[in-house]
Amino acid sequence: MGTTQLETVPEPKYWHLKTVLSEALDSEFAVGEILPNERELAARFGVARATLRQALEQLELEGRLQRRRGVGTTVAPPRVGVAVGTEQQTWPGVNGDDWQLVDCALAVPPAAVADALATGRDEEVHIVRRTRMSHGQAVAAELLHVPQASVPELSGIDAPSGPARARAVLRELQRLELDGQDRAVELGSARADDAKALDRLPGAPVLLVTTRFFAEGRTAALSVATYRADTCRLTFGGGVEIHHGPETQAS
Repeated sequence: MGTTQLETVPEPKYWHLKTVLSEALDSEFAVGEILPNERELAARFGVARATLRQALEQLELEGRLQRRRGVGTTVAPPRVGVAVGTEQQTWPGVNGDDWQLVDCALAVPPAAVADALATGRDEEVHIVRRTRMSHGQAVAAELLHVPQASVPELSGIDAPSGPARARAVLRELQRLELDGQDRAVELGSARADDAKALDRLPGAPVLLVTTRFFAEGRTAALSVATYRADTCRLTFGGGVEIHHGPETQAS
């Protein structure tokens, strides 16, 4: 790596440095590769370490870099595409589903979820926990709420708890004929449980994707998925998804 000096520019020096660093990430580094230390990078670009830190922090916020304890600053993998169009009408857990089952429990859901499911506010529902992985890291955590009325044939004897119970709930849910689904996306902050699952600090920015599944004239299930905002991008109706590099890929 040669030495590159920054010229005087009208924009903040750290912002210009961020652009130069981003180009270097595309051309010189691979996903997961560890960057040189701050002293080396500051010398290469002829800037103060404070300026360098500002640029690195901005790239981390944008999902280009990851700071890993005991490892250092590494190049982040491409963002995961989150499809928010209505063209994909499938039950959770069908073939090709990218989610991994964690566990399942009977519990009373939040009042807003109970209202959406049209269940009593004191009525327990099946809550299936799933995670979505990319390049070995969790990028999303989901709570899928399924009323007991949606899976009346579920056998507690065959699948008493854990991932086996979750698989049984999804299997029974898929016996219903899916009438349709709708989806809403909003920006939120990570709760303590989600932050732990996604290796983020509580309060970190996240994308909240709420999906309602309809069958037999009612809401048969409701999913609340929390995505890391720094590792995900939204895709609408089969558009173009641009990854961290010179290539583009149709989503």
